Amino acid sequence: MAQIEFQQVAKRYANGHVALHNLNLRIRDKEFLVLLGPSGCGKSTTLNMIAGLEEVTEGSLRFDDTEVNDMPAHKRDVAMVFQSYALYPHKNVYENIAFGLRMRKYPQHEIDSRVRAAARSLEIEHLLERRPGQLSGGQRQRIALGRAMVRQPSVFLMDEPLSNLDAALRVSMRASIKALHQSMQTTFVYVTHDQAEALTLADRIVVMCQGVVQQIGTPDDIYERPANRFVANFLGSPPINFLDGVLEDAGAGLCFRRGGLSLALDEATRRRLAARAGQAITLGIRAEDIDEHAHDGDCRITGEITSLLPVGSDQFIGLCSDDHQMFFRVGKERSFAVGERVSISVNRRRLHLFDQASGTNLAV
Repeated sequence: MAQIEFQQVAKRYANGHVALHNLNLRIRDKEFLVLLGPSGCGKSTTLNMIAGLEEVTEGSLRFDDTEVNDMPAHKRDVAMVFQSYALYPHKNVYENIAFGLRMRKYPQHEIDSRVRAAARSLEIEHLLERRPGQLSGGQRQRIALGRAMVRQPSVFLMDEPLSNLDAALRVSMRASIKALHQSMQTTFVYVTHDQAEALTLADRIVVMCQGVVQQIGTPDDIYERPANRFVANFLGSPPINFLDGVLEDAGAGLCFRRGGLSLALDEATRRRLAARAGQAITLGIRAEDIDEHAHDGDCRITGEITSLLPVGSDQFIGLCSDDHQMFFRVGKERSFAVGERVSISVNRRRLHLFDQASGTNLAV
């Protein structure tokens, strides 16, 4: 097993582009760590450094107590699963899974034992004689997983492995990958831009943007206590609602003010931010923290419904209030109509307040 540590690691290319800035990150032994962020944020570069496919420009990359900056990829005891599956079309499933072991000159009896054990674990025993062209995307991804599994690596790396699958298959494959991690008890590092994958799979998530780590934490930490406006916006469906305004001391206590809209803050937030009256802030309200029904201590927003978006058992309601568009999420049992005026209740204990200039969460 392996603990991986980045110590002030940077990646610069010859053309001057900096893909990674001063990364400090410790990936724990047997942890399932997800690197999450938009395209070009540096997450695949980070993964490729672990694999030995990208060189470290500055800093130190260590496996346990050993620096591996100059260690070639084939000596790092890592296995990688790619987005493209990278299967040999002329070989059957058995030979695709066995290929890495044959290259390392394992004896045939051990190759056979490992291949068949992996096939049983991934429920593809009945496919061993078929070729990749005869299989579905989900089956091919299981073969790619099996090929990595049989090596019994210290580190298991996955780069957007589910992005080519349809929505239903992605859900079932997430469950398979989670079960695989639990059974293998190996360090997993997983790259994705899909927040649902990150939230369902990870022990911890590293959110990245433009080569810089924005936040590291458990899925609950990242979602419930986003470090800044970028993190809050990147996670959530629909995206979090943002309102720009100011903190105002209205006599009865601190509130958020935007034009004619005034939202009283909860008592703990008032005390914590009392010295910040007059500061320009951005208020973040998640769709699930808005409800048509009033609750004790909530504050209310009145507006006109501008759109109705059914999403299975729920519906997203677009609301225009004080010339600002926002969304809230409710069940299908309540009927709304475009143009209808409604008064909605906001859970003020779950408001997020960000400094307008820096984007930093004022509660973190």
